[in-house]
Amino acid sequence: QVQVTQSVGGLVQAGGSLRLSCAASGPSTYAMGWFRQTLGKEREFVASISENGRRTAYADSVRGRFTISSDNGRNTVDLQMNSLDVDDAATYYCAATAPRYTSTVYSRPSEFNYWGQGAQITVAS
Repeated sequence: QVQVTQSVGGLVQAGGSLRLSCAASGPSTYAMGWFRQTLGKEREFVASISENGRRTAYADSVRGRFTISSDNGRNTVDLQMNSLDVDDAATYYCAATAPRYTSTVYSRPSEFNYWGQGAQITVAS
């Protein structure tokens, strides 16, 4: 059984920064990613990283502001979020999947098998 455990969210002022962390426990190593969701909307891709940590992908809305990084040997991933604005407020979910290839990045929720519990991020204007 794979468990994905992520840090709690928080409240941040617009323009501020926040860091989310996540760890996946299981028998394998995983490609990992971050998604976010607001009420009434579908889960939205934010960023992902390949199993070997060599490739990353970002949504256009966060590229240049958010950075995903991993200690792939330990199945941990962080999401550093800078220059946050009110549009970034959401529940953020960490996800993991056993990849077919070690350098593949994934961006669709359906490609991930394991999910964290979610962390609420509130951005105050």
